[in-house]
Amino acid sequence: MKTRRVFSAPDIGTAENALNAAIRMGIRPDHAALVGESEIEMLQVPDAQKEASPTDFMPAALRGIVGGSVIGLIGGIVGMVVPAVGMHWLGVVLTTLVGATVGGWSAALAGSSVPSEVRRDYEQEIAAGQLLVVIDEEDEALLERASDAVAAAGTRRLRVVRHGLLQ
Repeated sequence: MKTRRVFSAPDIGTAENALNAAIRMGIRPDHAALVGESEIEMLQVPDAQKEASPTDFMPAALRGIVGGSVIGLIGGIVGMVVPAVGMHWLGVVLTTLVGATVGGWSAALAGSSVPSEVRRDYEQEIAAGQLLVVIDEEDEALLERASDAVAAAGTRRLRVVRHGLLQ
């Protein structure tokens, strides 16, 4: 499981130095990003260093597909068990696929208007003009070394906000 670390940098130069330090320590470029106000990102941050998605589109779509599939499967099984409906097992497959499609589509639409998790959690830092350096890594030792390098580049480590039932 990936662990996330978020650092606050006062300017683009410090943020880029910190990001490059993390990459030099072994963090993969697709596991590191800079996040800031839209004007700063558009004018100063190279595309390769930006967050992959500024909205919650993909996570929401995946949750919708799973939820829709489960609801469609349950509905299909109920339709198969109730004699008055008389649904065939292919009907169960069809209701599961329709549930996944509708759930994914509707959740993706809703998620496209929601800012990403990092932007929601650290909106005050971003609004204050700070740039965020975000690194994700599974290897804890590598993450610690990279975190030390990022902090040494002039950034301030922020508390990570935990999400979910188990955290």
